Amino acid sequence: MFEMRKVGAILTALFAISSSAYAASEAEAAKLGKELTAVGAEKGANKDGSIPAFQGEAMTAGWSYGKNRGEFWKYHADKPLYSIDASNVDKYAAQLSPGQVQMIKQNKGYKMDVYPSRRTCSNPDFVVENTKKNATTAKIGADGWSLKEATVPGIPFPLPKTGTEVMWNAKMKYMGVGYELPNVYTALSPRAGSSEWIAATSTQTYFFPWGKKGSNALSSVPQVEYFTYFTYKSPTALAGQALAVTNFLDKTNDVFYYFPGQRRVRRMPTYAYDAPQLGFENQYTMDEPRLFNGTIERFDWKLVGKKELIVGYNAFGMYDPKVKFNEVAKDNGVDPAHRRYETHRVWVVEATVKAGVRHVAPKRTFYIDEDSWSLVVAEDYDAQGKLWKLREGFVIPVHETGACDNPAFVQYNLIDNRYLVDQSSLAGGKDMKWFVEANDPKLKESYYTADNLRAISDR
Repeated sequence: MFEMRKVGAILTALFAISSSAYAASEAEAAKLGKELTAVGAEKGANKDGSIPAFQGEAMTAGWSYGKNRGEFWKYHADKPLYSIDASNVDKYAAQLSPGQVQMIKQNKGYKMDVYPSRRTCSNPDFVVENTKKNATTAKIGADGWSLKEATVPGIPFPLPKTGTEVMWNAKMKYMGVGYELPNVYTALSPRAGSSEWIAATSTQTYFFPWGKKGSNALSSVPQVEYFTYFTYKSPTALAGQALAVTNFLDKTNDVFYYFPGQRRVRRMPTYAYDAPQLGFENQYTMDEPRLFNGTIERFDWKLVGKKELIVGYNAFGMYDPKVKFNEVAKDNGVDPAHRRYETHRVWVVEATVKAGVRHVAPKRTFYIDEDSWSLVVAEDYDAQGKLWKLREGFVIPVHETGACDNPAFVQYNLIDNRYLVDQSSLAGGKDMKWFVEANDPKLKESYYTADNLRAISDR
């Protein structure tokens, strides 16, 4: 009987630990805003000074929509400190991910220009206050992976104990209530032996129902990470096709797809996870946008720790709508002049596909910036354990929100020697917009229904 009581007590204690999602103690939470920043980053500089102490100001004063974002950033006149290419990559390998090293070594002429590190990612006061509350109260669901409760908008787990918590921080960083890309290139470089790009253009909108200014319980708003809508303008094979997607906090997404040839909307119940996106020659899956997209339940998430990494940061060149795409899209990647890199501290999370679950990339590694909680680098390994894909995101301070975001990314297929650019206003002709008020009809839940998709599709 004593042994039974003892076992029962142990199980009860373990359940309590699990259900609390390893919430931080009051003493740990008290570090926020002191030795740690308000969202959990180390305030101080690193030992050699390559990463400065936290600055915490976006510094884009005077900018207004239609003007070049980068020209209004305080440090726009910075010059590179050094460049990394195949001749010196081994010297800097400790500050690069394995995928970055391989990318440099196997692509002749590819380089990374490294600039002074500027820690300019801050957050509005209401996000800071909500984050302080979250440190001791945010919860992961009983399933072990969904986000059960948090005060939003705010970082759910500023003092993370698990890889799952870090991934939710990246998903729930403040981005306003949404953003719009009036004209975005999704461009895939030619296959071997060809010179023909797949260069699709589209209009895209994202809506975050939890991003409203103020302080709200996550459980009081729609249980949705984001809604998105996009419609293709080109090429001819894709023109007129449109999607409305609901990405939930605790279950697989809903996808409705409009096919102009049939003039009908179809539900796509399997268009998620590693399903290939239509039109991109099996080079682009549904869970690859923004380095990781969709629900996280197919993987186990191990928090490895932190490291110093050279990452795409304050890279306003990746958001320049005025350049011509064929001028910046080189054979081995986007022109280095548009890819600014800096040294920052990042969290490292390893993802391993769960037993009994299939995925084309059974192992993945993610690197998440400590200041902005942005996914900055991701690597995928194939079923044979070979390094397969490298993704790099590009962080910028966003004037409209007072926070940082990183929708623009590049994905390199290291086996097929092809690369893809997406979620960027680069060469789009019009800048993207972030919204902090839900005044636009596209920032309503009703916009993302199957009925509305059919009503607004015009081909």
